Amino acid sequence: MTAAPVRRALLSVSDKDGLVPFARRLTALGFELVSTGGTHRALADAGLEVIEVAAVTGTPEMLDGRVKTLHPRLHGAILADLSREAHAATLVAQGIVPIGLVVCNLYPFEAAVEAGADPATLIETIDVGGPSMTRAAAKNFAHVAVVVDPQDYEAVAAALEGNGGAVPLPLRRRLAAKAFARLAAYDAAVAGALGALTAADDVDVDHHVWRAFGGRRLTAMRYGENPHQAAAFYRAPSGGGIAGARVVQGKPLSYNNVADADAAILAVADFASDAAAVIVKHANPCGIAVAGSLQVAYEKARSCDPVSAFGGVVALSRPLDRATAEAIGAVFTEVVVAPGASDEALAVLAARANLRVLLVEALPEPGGTVVRSVSGGLLVQEADAGVLPADTRVATRRAPTEGEWRDLAFAWRAVKHVKSNAIVYAKDGATVGIGAGQMSRVDAARIAAWKAEDAAREAGEATSRTIGAVAASDAFFPFADGLEAIARAGAVAVIQPGGSVRDGEVIAAADAAGIAMVLTGMRHFRH
Repeated sequence: MTAAPVRRALLSVSDKDGLVPFARRLTALGFELVSTGGTHRALADAGLEVIEVAAVTGTPEMLDGRVKTLHPRLHGAILADLSREAHAATLVAQGIVPIGLVVCNLYPFEAAVEAGADPATLIETIDVGGPSMTRAAAKNFAHVAVVVDPQDYEAVAAALEGNGGAVPLPLRRRLAAKAFARLAAYDAAVAGALGALTAADDVDVDHHVWRAFGGRRLTAMRYGENPHQAAAFYRAPSGGGIAGARVVQGKPLSYNNVADADAAILAVADFASDAAAVIVKHANPCGIAVAGSLQVAYEKARSCDPVSAFGGVVALSRPLDRATAEAIGAVFTEVVVAPGASDEALAVLAARANLRVLLVEALPEPGGTVVRSVSGGLLVQEADAGVLPADTRVATRRAPTEGEWRDLAFAWRAVKHVKSNAIVYAKDGATVGIGAGQMSRVDAARIAAWKAEDAAREAGEATSRTIGAVAASDAFFPFADGLEAIARAGAVAVIQPGGSVRDGEVIAAADAAGIAMVLTGMRHFRH
């Protein structure tokens, strides 16, 4: 079944890419064109015959263009169910010519948000007429085709040319679904931006009863975490972060590449004040380090767990330089992400044709929102932007030395990015052992120590790197056994939230081992 060939089209677009060639094909099929404002000018300037919307409505646009298309003569033309005699009769009685095609994309609100527009500009960029027309056309897809994406011009024009000026029902239905998805994403962007403004007002308004999230697909991926799972990558209205990265070389990104690159860039952003490197494997850091140069930071990070670093994702806190690129290029690496790169560095990595290199404009800022799907719903929370609290206190008889304090602060930032239960050993601005994602905290401590021993053995070192190191725990020790495992590994200081009913036992165990321990009062669970 195809729609009756109603040969009148309404065109009102902000993005005019491809508009004129598409409109020419419509006129060649005998379509009458109706348009608004800037779209009307673009079509008229191209020599096309086009009717101004005001000539259809009998009302000029008003209120600085806020009201142009909100009129029964337009919406009646779009919404009429032409299979109903009463609707057809009403159109005739009102002198309304039906519209069979609506081409509309919206004011660029998301772009205004990403550009940091002021509140007044954001308000003026909220489209009203466009979404109204789009919604009306999508609802009436039985009789009207709606196009919201210039990428669909070719398919729609070809369908019209091949079907006597009508768009087949299956395509109209797909276009309507796409239109509703576009409207949902647009409205989510508006709701999110206004919600942020409301939060900034510091008023007691519960604007989170309803939450909307949306985005535009960047790419359809070959598959998800596994080959039997379909997947796609979407960019949120605010953009930035890993979704705003520019891929300058390498194979297409996989689902797992994106997830790991995001974990890596979020982790390295916590060390942005230093030359820092983070290596991630399966969403967990396997090495984090800071140093006087990126090359040294990368080499220290890889030294933490060189086995796991093979095939990992590397994030850097500063633009990639040639020396660091050469060090990275010597090891099989899936992805490198950095806030820029020198031409010399890119030339070095170009030899690794499959290596994906992502460049971001800037490292992510702390904060934001984390959304996670659960069966039948969504979990939404603020991102963990917690830093070392000012009221962190020493709980043991021995206080950390100045050097130990530096490593404890480093380890505390690092453990935040490791899946719970997590234990991190660190020394001299680098992780030396990471125990991630364990059901038991004592097992996390043991695994981290075991990895440190293996790394030292591979490097030809006589003793484990945990000797003289500090340790960080993402949550409190429920029993003293975790602390005792850290002591047996040779660590000299520990940082942890505290708050266990057995804190006294844990502190006593630390004192017995001569370990300095500080309590932050802040937990860093990560699931």
